[in-house]
Amino acid sequence: MTGRRNGGRFFWRNIMAATRLIALHQNKGRTLAGCLSDRIDYAENPDKTGEGIYIKSYQCDPRTAGEEFLLSKRLYTQKTGRNYGNVIAYQIRQSFKPGEVLPEQANQIGYELAMSFTKGRHAFIVATHIDRAHIHNHVIFNSTNLDCDGKFKNFFLSGRALQRLSDILCLENGLSVIKPLPYSERKKYAGFHRSKTFRDRIREDLDEIFQKKPSSTEDLISLLQQKGYQCRAGKHLSVKGEGQKKFIRLDSLGTGYQEEDILSPVCIY
Repeated sequence: MTGRRNGGRFFWRNIMAATRLIALHQNKGRTLAGCLSDRIDYAENPDKTGEGIYIKSYQCDPRTAGEEFLLSKRLYTQKTGRNYGNVIAYQIRQSFKPGEVLPEQANQIGYELAMSFTKGRHAFIVATHIDRAHIHNHVIFNSTNLDCDGKFKNFFLSGRALQRLSDILCLENGLSVIKPLPYSERKKYAGFHRSKTFRDRIREDLDEIFQKKPSSTEDLISLLQQKGYQCRAGKHLSVKGEGQKKFIRLDSLGTGYQEEDILSPVCIY
């Protein structure tokens, strides 16, 4: 089975449960209230959530979550004297293998995932969408904490920590988890032939590096340099191999090749 993302292809031995952490920003020219309302209204769409049956919440009312998030940000500014920033909330997307989970179970797993990931410090809603073949959760949690004196810190490897928590919950519930295939084993479009690109070569080298389980960015850079790559560290790690004119960011290589995908699992407790 296959999935699509940004026009590319990615493959898994077992499809789902897949997670993604998305920072929600205040759009230019839009009010904070309007942006919050748009995101929450989409998640709670009755046509997608069984007329609202598959919605849970923590420390907020699903009907007024946007207003409650907004109030918390005003209190944050009053308490700290600081602006709440451009990130107004975070969204967790969690998708399950088609036919493997019931809506009630998916909703409960989404609630437990959100509670564990936020450590109960942020209000959230969990809306389970059942309008597609694959049941999936939209979790929206407030970037401002319940005490209104701090904000969620999108920490290093947060996406990997989120996926690991989801995997634990899925395994406890007898559900399948993602097992990425190495690039060299992935199927190609039938009848489609092309020469190997720089990105193909980088992915293949990263597959080999993955087997060595680098535990830090420094280890990863060292292993890449051993393969002849120049590395440029910063917010995103970029590499340039023999014959390349420009550096290529790892986060542009697709699912399974983000920096956090390659590093060994970190302790999340």
